[in-house]
Amino acid sequence: MKKFMTKMRNTEMESVAIKISVITIILNFLLTVFKFLAGTFGHSLAMISDAIHSASDVISTIIVIIGVKMSAKAADREHEFGHERFECVAAIILSVLLFITGATIGYGGIKNIVDGSYKTAATPTYLAMSAAIVSIVVKEIMFWITRAAAIKVNSGALKADAWHHRSDALSSIGSLIGIIGAMCGVPVLDCVAAIVICLLILKAAIEIFTDAVNKMTDKACDAQTESRIWEFISSCEGVLRVDKLMTRLFGNRIYVIAEIACDGNLPLYAAHEIADKVHDGVEEQFPLVKHVTVHVNPYIEDETVRESENNIGETEEKENAENGSAEE
Repeated sequence: MKKFMTKMRNTEMESVAIKISVITIILNFLLTVFKFLAGTFGHSLAMISDAIHSASDVISTIIVIIGVKMSAKAADREHEFGHERFECVAAIILSVLLFITGATIGYGGIKNIVDGSYKTAATPTYLAMSAAIVSIVVKEIMFWITRAAAIKVNSGALKADAWHHRSDALSSIGSLIGIIGAMCGVPVLDCVAAIVICLLILKAAIEIFTDAVNKMTDKACDAQTESRIWEFISSCEGVLRVDKLMTRLFGNRIYVIAEIACDGNLPLYAAHEIADKVHDGVEEQFPLVKHVTVHVNPYIEDETVRESENNIGETEEKENAENGSAEE
């Protein structure tokens, strides 16, 4: 049953991601052609650069499709824990592409200011300005749709692709500001906007990269989720105490290791049944949990109290020994 549910979740993630990605590829291709023609006939180098940016998004979306399809594969002999981390690999690649895109935009803006090339740029037309507005609207809509899908299936690669759309929208805003600035006789605005956009894109790239690396390096899940898992296990019938709880991220899924304390006089079968209920309950209540390992300890009185009593006893023995030495 658990394998069936996991397969269903993986299938849903793959289906949603591929559907969004195909729509993204089609729209990005149409935008690339439209912006390139508008930049060429509208005399806007910024819009032509924006068209190249949109073309790079097609490549990034293809990477998303590959990453999601590989992460959705069922466990096999060589990957017995599954393939979820391939999705993190895709997110890392996308974050690097996003970083390069941002750095390139920023470099271009700084270079044009330093060498003064913005002064000799041709004055754009209303066609280029219209293309920038269309691009902003379309890419922002794509950002929100892709982001919603990423949240729904908890996909880091889709989240990265969503921010790729946002970076394209920001790039188009820079182009629009530059075009309007050039039309109003202030072409340097294009360069200033490009630098600001660069910083925003770099920030998004670093956040996506950090999130993907955390999922690749067994980082614990967030404290709120861990607390909820602890509370649920504590409420399970037969569990007298939760001795230890550890979690680790595996791609977009969570592994849980729990140590519970039960009545030490219970038969092995009864203790095993309690552990099974904890195992199944956690996986049922927390859909992102892929697997739970439950270890059963015999319940003894509160170890904190025992430890403090032992410490008191050790202190008394030490004081008696010191007093004996002083008397001698």
